[in-house]
Amino acid sequence: MAESGFEKVAETSELSPGEMKSVQLSQEELCLANVDGNFYAIENSCSHMGGPLASGELDGEQVECPLHGAIFNVVTGEVQNPPARDGVQAREVRISGNDILVGPPKP
Repeated sequence: MAESGFEKVAETSELSPGEMKSVQLSQEELCLANVDGNFYAIENSCSHMGGPLASGELDGEQVECPLHGAIFNVVTGEVQNPPARDGVQAREVRISGNDILVGPPKP
């Protein structure tokens, strides 16, 4: 059962360590990443030119945008490498049984 303020977006079996996928949370598209068994969610649109981050390369906690190579931290959403200047919003993620639940933006 989903916790208040959290919505199921996937199941843990859908994403192996080192994989990412695009998921919907209400009207927002998110990039869901599995880093060594821990799940993280950030906005799926690169802050530089809107590239789909879930289609990029995941290396540890860093995702590289497939369009121009900007790098973001999937835990915090912070930009790690240009050409992007601004980070993307990271979301709270919880696991309930096999369900991956995503909630409000991280503070």
